[in-house]
Amino acid sequence: MRTITIIGGGITGLTAAYYLEKQIKEANLDYQVRLLEAGNRLGGKIQTERRDGFMIERGPDSFLIRKQSAERLAREVGIGDKLVKNGTGTSYILAGEKLHHMPQSSFMGIPTRVRPFLKSDLFSLSGKLRAGMDFIKPKGEAADDQSLGKFFRRRVGDEVVENLIEPLLSGIYAGDIDDLSLMATFPNFYQLEQQHGSLIRGLRKTMPAQPSTAGKKKSMFYSLDGGLESLVEAIAAKLSDEVVQTNKIVETIEKKGSHYQLHTKKGTVLTADVVLIATPHGVMKKLLKPFEFAADLPNMKATSVANVALAFDLSAVKDDIDGTGFVVSRNSNYRITACTWTHKKWPKTTTPAGKALLRCYVGRPGDEDVVDLSDEALEEIVLHDLKKIMNIEGDPLFSVVSRWKDAMPQYNVHHKQMVEQLEANLKKELPGVFVAGSPYKGIGIPDCIDQGEAAVKQILDFLAE
Repeated sequence: MRTITIIGGGITGLTAAYYLEKQIKEANLDYQVRLLEAGNRLGGKIQTERRDGFMIERGPDSFLIRKQSAERLAREVGIGDKLVKNGTGTSYILAGEKLHHMPQSSFMGIPTRVRPFLKSDLFSLSGKLRAGMDFIKPKGEAADDQSLGKFFRRRVGDEVVENLIEPLLSGIYAGDIDDLSLMATFPNFYQLEQQHGSLIRGLRKTMPAQPSTAGKKKSMFYSLDGGLESLVEAIAAKLSDEVVQTNKIVETIEKKGSHYQLHTKKGTVLTADVVLIATPHGVMKKLLKPFEFAADLPNMKATSVANVALAFDLSAVKDDIDGTGFVVSRNSNYRITACTWTHKKWPKTTTPAGKALLRCYVGRPGDEDVVDLSDEALEEIVLHDLKKIMNIEGDPLFSVVSRWKDAMPQYNVHHKQMVEQLEANLKKELPGVFVAGSPYKGIGIPDCIDQGEAAVKQILDFLAE
């Protein structure tokens, strides 16, 4: 019997374990799957807390509908009926001291229609004129990579970048767009510029037509009735009893002929024919430390963030603004970076009647030390900022603070080349060892599921050879 060992029990590792077991059973293959998780729980950053009728996501709160792998997996494991779409409404940008409506008809901050952009009070006249130069500026020289900040500043100028694009992208990657890689995050923008000479023109030609009349916005996100951790629980329930082993810390991997030996912290040695490493990048480097090529792997920065969920009686929120939340411009004098009005975004599943639930993030680039403050200090910071923006009276019913230390991998310039080199080294030096997960080809839940599925194909193809 051949053994496939997955190291890491986040959504990537769980996806791989589920689809491997499924395909092995369907094809009647003599393979055994084993998943080793260092902690005492599965799911990685997916973690739901249920308290006093509230449902609080400590990590991600949703996934994109247009990326279909997460929905497909939820239906596969029997919880398709639990999928819920977000409540729709206005999103805002906090710039200066004011909440501005998110400009309509835009994609990641780039307008697809000119009129709503011109009517927005988020930008000055000079900022709007500078953004319009995207129509006439020549395309940039061909490049293998560049930073998101450099690329967007050249196309639409500093004001649009700092008041709109940067807050949106930082909400996804929790990083500095002047360091983040264009080709590892949004290569489609580079292709639009190269093919159409203008981002705005390219988006208008390639994106589906949108109705010009006002109406209810289409839901863009799914969550689950019962919380996103329901997906983790449903996948784990489908796995055979012997597959998952928690509190199993692998320290190093050693090559022995055509097999691999996994040395655990407790001194046991496990043998595997194939290994999938679905861990943070730093853990992967430690596992591969005995091999010469691993010494040349660059360190990958990972930033730290925290979120603070605050529960209130609805009567305490005097300005219960019609919308789903806001992101914060880097030019604003606030320490929070975003706020979700959870009781508006997920009205049917997260909050009891007559209550409000607000979830705020802290930890922008340059202010990451805030994550190390006490729960009480973080709550005070968040309340101080919120009360400047919204009219809130009194203290919250309770708060839940979640810290994610070094948890947000940063795809800095030339990230894609780093991943390609790592995969080439593994194929040459350690055939049968694969990597997948948020440090490599996408950090969202569907991206990680996609990588788990791709790893299954790689593993089965390798064993078939």
